Amino acid sequence: MRTQPNASDKKLDEPGSKPSRRWQISWLNRDLTLLFSGRGLRSLAQSYLAIIVPLYLARLGFDAIHLGILFTASAIASALLAASVGMLSDRFGRKLLLILISLLMTFGGIFFALSGNFIVLVIAGALGTIGRGGGAGSGGAWGPYYPAEQALIAEHVNDVQRTHVFGALSFVGVIAGALGSLLAVIPGLLQTYLSTSLLTGYRILFLLTAVIGVAMALVVVPVREQRHIATREKALSTDARPLTTHSASRTNFMGVTRSSWNLLWRFMVTNTTNGLAIGVLGSFMTYWFFRRYGVDAAQLGALFFIINIAAAIPYLLAGNLARRLGAVRTIVITRTISVILLAFIAFMPTFFLAATLYLIRMIANTLSNPVRQSYLMGIIPRQERASAAGLANFPSQVAAAISPSFAGYLMQQVALDLPLEFAAIMQALNVILYYWFFRNIHPPEESQQRK
Repeated sequence: MRTQPNASDKKLDEPGSKPSRRWQISWLNRDLTLLFSGRGLRSLAQSYLAIIVPLYLARLGFDAIHLGILFTASAIASALLAASVGMLSDRFGRKLLLILISLLMTFGGIFFALSGNFIVLVIAGALGTIGRGGGAGSGGAWGPYYPAEQALIAEHVNDVQRTHVFGALSFVGVIAGALGSLLAVIPGLLQTYLSTSLLTGYRILFLLTAVIGVAMALVVVPVREQRHIATREKALSTDARPLTTHSASRTNFMGVTRSSWNLLWRFMVTNTTNGLAIGVLGSFMTYWFFRRYGVDAAQLGALFFIINIAAAIPYLLAGNLARRLGAVRTIVITRTISVILLAFIAFMPTFFLAATLYLIRMIANTLSNPVRQSYLMGIIPRQERASAAGLANFPSQVAAAISPSFAGYLMQQVALDLPLEFAAIMQALNVILYYWFFRNIHPPEESQQRK
């Protein structure tokens, strides 16, 4: 059922928009199409990088501890960049920051392709956030790119349609991620048919990453952006969200008002526990499958392809599910299911069983991603959205920077399966905290339904 936009919503869609037709998606406009393309390109690259980076380092002779160091450095840089991008993009423009982050990925890909020196790889991985995707099924919703992307997308859609749009964005991301996962087989194919080394095949994919980074920057250039700098005080008094008062709006710290900080600290606490889990799962699941079951890049690429395809359709249902259950209940229920499944993966005796459980777990877990993104955008004033997205997820990025080294040590020195159980505990705590903090806070579309 198509939603009829109100007058204020039409204002957002006026630039370049055409009268809608029955066969068209009512909310899709030129700017969203370009932004969706950027997400698709990023997801394409991040998906194969998540597979090949650990295998590339292993082929170079580095162990799990070295992997932990590289992922930690990348995560620290990603955390700092994400927070900075959020605050700077609200001030100087979200497009500009998206272009700069894309070009950093280009330089990272070039250095990975040209060097096998560990220090160089650490620096390149940190600046380019190479291999720092959110894992299979995440649709590229991770790292310093998305705080500005989230805010820019929310700018071009109304409250009622927002969760549907973020679900569609994640759908595009996971489909592109599925295709990217298949690209991980290229090194093996080149070795089989052209007798090139696996290292050469990996380096070709790193050069492809550099090209994709340039393409990401180019598709963002034509996007139109509303600037909130000149009208900040007016917006603060007219675009309020739950828990916002006029007096509190005038107190600003790091680009965010006092009333928004009352929400942000809750996100920061819950995202810390989630980040500790993501740092383990996003970085080490490929390596864990490799060590535990002896699988290669082709098998892992096939698994992640299936995961991305399977996660795509539920993303399109996220908006309807959130409308039926409410955003917070949707997040809590899907996350609870994923935690239970994650806890049992380490006990699976075969790769097929572990992969099947991981597949189901990822579908349940990633279904909450667009709902969480839309929920944050909904309860934060427009002009603070990028700052809020960067700051809310800064602790997650920091926690994700700590856990890879910890996970690498556990895998190498204690027990291979222990990091997975640690991640399950952290995500269980995340579910409990999320429900406790947000169960009585509703986004505008839910508040309107309750009236």
